[in-house]
This record gives sequence, C-alpha cells and structure tokens, in this order.
Amino acid sequence: MAETGRLKAAAIPAPLLDPVTLVRIAIVMGLLVVWELVSASGWLYRDVVPSLLAIGQALIKTLSSPDYYFHLGVTSGEVGTALVIGGLSGLVVGIALGANRFLSKSFESYLYYLGPTPKIIFFPVMIMWFGVGSGSKVAMGAISCFFPIALSTAAGMRQIDKVLIRVGESFRANAWQMATKIYMPAMRHPIINGVRLGLGVAIIGTLLAETKLSNKGLGFLVIQAYALFDMPRMYAMLIVLFVVAIGANALVGRLGGIDTIKRA
Repeated sequence: MAETGRLKAAAIPAPLLDPVTLVRIAIVMGLLVVWELVSASGWLYRDVVPSLLAIGQALIKTLSSPDYYFHLGVTSGEVGTALVIGGLSGLVVGIALGANRFLSKSFESYLYYLGPTPKIIFFPVMIMWFGVGSGSKVAMGAISCFFPIALSTAAGMRQIDKVLIRVGESFRANAWQMATKIYMPAMRHPIINGVRLGLGVAIIGTLLAETKLSNKGLGFLVIQAYALFDMPRMYAMLIVLFVVAIGANALVGRLGGIDTIKRA
C-alpha cells in the first residue's frame, strides 16, 4: 500500500510555478497593463506616460549605444568606491561601538539621529572639500552607506554569543584576531544585510549627486533626458538602473549566503 501511494504521488506532476511566483508575475503584468491603459488614455500631458513599445524601443537604443556603457562604468566605479570606503568605515565603527559599552552610549545616538538625515544636504560641503569631479560623488555615496552598515554591525555585535568571545579571550587573541576570527564570522548576516542597505543608499546618493552637478554618469543621463523631455529614454534608463541595482543586491546576498527569494 505504501509503495502504491508513492507511485501515485510520483505520477502527479509538480506545478511549474509556485503560488508566490504566480502572484508576483500577476502583479507585474497588472502594473504593465495599467501603465499601457494610462498611456493610451491620454489623461496625462503628452508623453509623461509613454507606451511600453516606445520605452522598449528606447531601451534597445540605449543598450546598443557605446556611450551608455561609458556612463554606466563611471557610475559603477563611483558606487563601488563609495561602498568600499563607507562600508569599511562603517564596519570599523560598528565593531568599536558594539564591543565597547562606553563608546556605544557616547556616540551611537548620533548615528541614529544623523542616519535618517537626507545626505544630499551635505553635497555643497562635499563639493567644497572634493571638487566637482568624481570625488564629491564618491563622498556622497560613502557617507550615505556608512550609517546603515555601522548601525547594523553594532547591532550584530550585541547578538554574538558571549561564549565565543570568552573563547577568543581565553586564547589571548588580539583585537585584529578577535575581529576577523570571532566577531565577523559570528555576525555575517547582520553585516551582509547592512551592506545590502548600504549599497542601495550609496546608489541613491551617487545618482543624486550626478543629477546635481556632473557631465557624466547615469544620473547625468537621466536628468539630461528629463531636461529634453525624452520620457521614453528616461524611463528606459530607470529600468536599467532598477535591474542593475537588483542584480548587485542579489550578488551581495549570494556572496553572503543569504537568498531572500528562496527564504521568502
């Protein structure tokens, strides 16, 4: 009987897509249908909501242009450099705050107060310090990603099992060994989550800086398309930015062993 039941279960084909995936596909398809209906209705002025066909054509034209990849490289380099600078700084500060109660009580409240502050208000200062070139854009991205990584690391430090810390101390590990052998492996998930948040705000900060004062980068291309009222091209570049950001976020999660899609 048990063998017959297993044969019947094996005969039933597994669904190609699980219900969660079907719901996600339905949401995307519904948004696309609503977008096309609004575009065809003419309710909004001119090409504020262009058709999907126009956006698709602009997307193909954008991706086939070598100039676009130059600007993509500029923005990617700025975001990557900002993430390294801001991420390493946030990691060091987070470990220091999480390991020392006095430092945490003295300084961590400032991070909580400054963290939600729109970092674009610091852009004039960044221009005076680093000039109008890539330096000010990197600085904007670095200061944007510093806070979520520092706060996430500090919170992760407090969740480390005290036994692990005592083991490191019993072996008379120095500060570097404690950080690399005990702290960071034990709080891998908080660090990766902080990096993912930091990556997102680093992209936002860098792109905002590029829209304000720049002659290269994806932010410059987006604001240029907006100034020329080339809405299909603007939306096409926003779609590419969206896809690139999702890919980078997924890559960071994959490297850290966190698969949010499967876990969801």
